[in-house]
Amino acid sequence: MQNIKKWILILSGLIIVGGIFYLVFSFRFLDFFVDRWWYKSLGYEFYFWQRFLYKYLTSGGITTLFFGIFFFNFWIASRFLGHASSSNTNQKSYRKLLEMFRSGSMKIYFPLSIILAVPIALPFYREWEKGLLFLLGQPAGAQDPVFGHDIGFYLFSFPFFKLIQNELLLISLLLFISIALLYWIEKRILAGKEQGFPAGAKIHVILLLIFAVAIQVWGFILQGYSLLYTTSHQPNFFGPGFSEMWIILPLIVASTIFFIATAVSVIYYMAKGRGLSKILIFGVLLLLSLLGSTSDLLPRLVEENLIEANAVAYEKPYIANNIKATLAAYDLNRITKTRYDIEQTFHIIDTAGVREILRNIPVWDSTLLDDVYKQIQGIKPYYNFHSVDVGRYNVFGRYQQVYLAPRELDLGNLPESARTWQSRHLQYTHGYGIVMTPAAQGGDESMTWFLRDMPVRSEYGMQVVNPGIYYGLGHYDYAIVPNEEGEIDHPNDVSNALVNYQGRGGIPLSSIFRKLLFGAYFQDRNIVSTTKTMEKSRILFHRNIRESINMLTPFFHLDDDPYIVTTSKGLFWIQDAYTISRLYPNAQPFKGEFNYIRNSVKIVVDAYHGSIDYYIADKNDPIILTYDRIYPNLLKPLDKMDAELRQHIRYPRDLFECQIAMYADYHQQDPEMFYLHEDSWEMPKHSFQNQSVPMEPYYLTLNLLNPERPEFLLLSPLSPIRRSNLSALAIAGCDGDHYGRISVYQFPKGIQVYGPSQINTLIDQDTDISQQLTLWSQVGSEVIRGRMIILPIGNMVLYIQPVYLSSSTRLKIPELKRLIVSQGEVVAMAASLEEAIEILEGKLEKRIERQKSRFPTASDKASAKMGTQEPAKNQAEKKQNDDPDPDVSDPEQMEEMNTDPFAEDQEPDAGPSDRPEVLSDTPYGPDKMDSI
Repeated sequence: MQNIKKWILILSGLIIVGGIFYLVFSFRFLDFFVDRWWYKSLGYEFYFWQRFLYKYLTSGGITTLFFGIFFFNFWIASRFLGHASSSNTNQKSYRKLLEMFRSGSMKIYFPLSIILAVPIALPFYREWEKGLLFLLGQPAGAQDPVFGHDIGFYLFSFPFFKLIQNELLLISLLLFISIALLYWIEKRILAGKEQGFPAGAKIHVILLLIFAVAIQVWGFILQGYSLLYTTSHQPNFFGPGFSEMWIILPLIVASTIFFIATAVSVIYYMAKGRGLSKILIFGVLLLLSLLGSTSDLLPRLVEENLIEANAVAYEKPYIANNIKATLAAYDLNRITKTRYDIEQTFHIIDTAGVREILRNIPVWDSTLLDDVYKQIQGIKPYYNFHSVDVGRYNVFGRYQQVYLAPRELDLGNLPESARTWQSRHLQYTHGYGIVMTPAAQGGDESMTWFLRDMPVRSEYGMQVVNPGIYYGLGHYDYAIVPNEEGEIDHPNDVSNALVNYQGRGGIPLSSIFRKLLFGAYFQDRNIVSTTKTMEKSRILFHRNIRESINMLTPFFHLDDDPYIVTTSKGLFWIQDAYTISRLYPNAQPFKGEFNYIRNSVKIVVDAYHGSIDYYIADKNDPIILTYDRIYPNLLKPLDKMDAELRQHIRYPRDLFECQIAMYADYHQQDPEMFYLHEDSWEMPKHSFQNQSVPMEPYYLTLNLLNPERPEFLLLSPLSPIRRSNLSALAIAGCDGDHYGRISVYQFPKGIQVYGPSQINTLIDQDTDISQQLTLWSQVGSEVIRGRMIILPIGNMVLYIQPVYLSSSTRLKIPELKRLIVSQGEVVAMAASLEEAIEILEGKLEKRIERQKSRFPTASDKASAKMGTQEPAKNQAEKKQNDDPDPDVSDPEQMEEMNTDPFAEDQEPDAGPSDRPEVLSDTPYGPDKMDSI
């Protein structure tokens, strides 16, 4: 016994010393201090302590629960051990072991319980938030159609139940085996003695068995719920079908019953010593039901011999469940469908709102524009444009769609000799300003810049407040600012303008202790030894906004495209964030990643100060409401966001693409139609950068949602599956009350509406255009056909495709050369949209007139007859006044009265055209903007 105590003390001491050694020499303890300071610098110190305490209280509470289960049962067992007192030498070893367990409950069972409980509880240290979501989960207000539970049960309770059920089942098995083993040893000692086996020990074993049975029965129940995520019917539909509900689920119920019956038989046998045959019978039945519920043999036989020939009839209610659940999970129930009738007209420019819309057509593609920005506005090698964003701003009172990009710091392009510690951490500390161009530009023209250069300047009345970008999308080293070296702000005529950081970001380096800690944290002794710091110096780190948001709130799923916004208060990043889940019952997963999504959070990051603010964008999402309960000081209502920032919120493209991809199938709400995929859609393909690729959603400024004025919106075309024509246009609003409103404009099914690949073919077949493109490609330039823009206006659809020229050398500055416009089968190309549309109108007018003259329809003939009879009648009446009895035998008079306007040898009236003039250059300010 003394040896055991000695070894326990030695082991405990080694663990403590090893832990201290590890902490000191790996600097793990620094993470705690630095993280707390960083959270505090962002105003989230209370949130830091919340997460810290939640993690260890939740996981620690579970560990304590498991420890208590082990320790209590070991303690109970110790009360029934060591009752035998035999001098038999063969039993001395057994008695010694039992005596140790009986007399050393605290010294043996306490560490033993910890050793067993901690490894079993380890999953809760990684998934501790499941416990919080279970405890504070909010109801969703909708029920699943199979079991009738609130959806919140599956989002919050079900994953926690699965996790803890597995751990409790493992605990019950370990306990049952270990306690039964101890009692077996006791029974060996009592064998052949008059003293009976303690009744309390039997009761204890029976209770442990009942505990294990109850946990396994719970597992069977959870297995039934798991059927709601069945994938066996893919790709036809997701979730349980006829075979799951009528074969597998009854077999799970049967397994539960037979398992309970088997357990009761075992308990009866343990208590009475009789009933072994019942154990065998129920055990066999249990085994058969388990094989049937876990194997796909029986369901497959039913599918092949019964369901396959009448699949729709058998699966119809389950397909309906899948459709309903998927529409709800992706928030597709609120999509409205509108019929969009098509007319062909040659008066395009007359259509209401066309002039305003043409000023906002995004003819540049962001990937090509990125090269232009880098080459023209990069200015210095240590600046870069990581992304080009699209937005809308008021430019001299005019609503204007624009492209803009922040000029961020990129030290990777600095010469090796210039990459000193001082330059990386003291001098080159931030990016500078943004560039902005109108979305609409003209070919063969110089680029129009709303914002450009360093320092930032504008001829259009725009300005940038706090142009320094200390937090962005690039890789940013830690920076110590302000400092005595001075930070390089922007180049000027002499050298570089210097600046001292005046922001609130970072952590003050106010003492040698903090310098020592940060030196150890970054493993950089220069932080301690540098003499360039000042009293107000602060250390900025975690400056990539996506990394910092992920560190702060790892439970949010971030959109791939954060975008920069400029307001009167400075530059801000807006990051869309999603709440997602894989556990929405019956709902189809998206790319196997999740089957529930909401854009519930808008995150705003100050590019200068580094502050991070979270705003609830969807008050109906049960997940975000649950997180709001867990962390009550983290999230703010959306109406608390600055009004200027709120004007620049846009509907996320990633979310819209996900929703439309699901809606492409699930707009078929009739189960039979859905099962047969009669009207499935897909993203159409088009020629982009000389490759055939699916069209991605793109932002446009149109008056579809609000006929009174154009609004910023997101558009995605849709085609019938494996066909090239268009079926519909999906629109998501981004402005005001129309934000998040999704409308699908569906073309009449009996009418051909050209898809982008068909328009590409028509462009290729146009001899004038193809000759020009071939000519450019032969003179050493690369001809690039940009992203096609499908533009619904009035009752027609225009197709616009920009053409760029780029050098075939490594140095590429793409140039917008021409714009191709199409309506129906007619295409035209010119340097500007207005010119191209004017040419297109002329072609359309000639085409329509030619068709009428060659093959007049019945309505054309009727209109022509009415149009000629009226003038003839008036002329006859006039002649009758002059000559009451006209000579009908006079051929000249008869010819005048029966003129056929459709005769091919008749020239049309060459009167003045009433078509409005082509849109002139748009005045944005003192100087006219280049033609669009």
